[in-house]
Amino acid sequence: MSGTARCVKGDPCSVDGHDGLLYNVYEDGAKDPLPWQACLTDQEAQQIGGLTPGFVERAYKRLTWPASALVVQPPKGKTLVNFDTNFYTSNTDPTTQSVTLLGQRVTIEATPTSYTWHFGGDEAAVTTTDPGAPYPDLQVTHRYSRVGDVRPSVDTTYSGRYRVGTGAWQTIPDTLTVPGAAVDLQVVSATPHLVGY
Repeated sequence: MSGTARCVKGDPCSVDGHDGLLYNVYEDGAKDPLPWQACLTDQEAQQIGGLTPGFVERAYKRLTWPASALVVQPPKGKTLVNFDTNFYTSNTDPTTQSVTLLGQRVTIEATPTSYTWHFGGDEAAVTTTDPGAPYPDLQVTHRYSRVGDVRPSVDTTYSGRYRVGTGAWQTIPDTLTVPGAAVDLQVVSATPHLVGY
């Protein structure tokens, strides 16, 4: 085949032990631009100028996706030792970006699917599918066992999908994780005071 080709992702296929994806391939400059189908590996499709799932996935991982802002309650950077400190983020909605790849408009969407909470200090990280919630709906909490300064943060793991032009959405197999910025938090002890009546 002369010239280059444009490929659109199809279904999994296998021909004589050759596994790949079924592509519609269009020969550039052809008088009748009807496609022919081929079972191609990702590498084969790229060699003829195809827009492959692997090509899109690399673009997906190069793009910048939002880091989740961590909210801590009680507010103002202080909490009590042996007290349920509340954590949450409002980063829950999909983020969409459009890019041009090999001359084709591709829409890529990333949706938060899990959150890894780092509480600071020696505490182990916890992963949830829940973004937490403001008080009084305590969904992601942690009790600090000693006083001191800690720097909690939350990392966000995204699942992705894409579509070429106005075509059908296709899933991006791999997830990606965006680290969140740490916030300053002081863990203090409470001193009881006798109050007279």
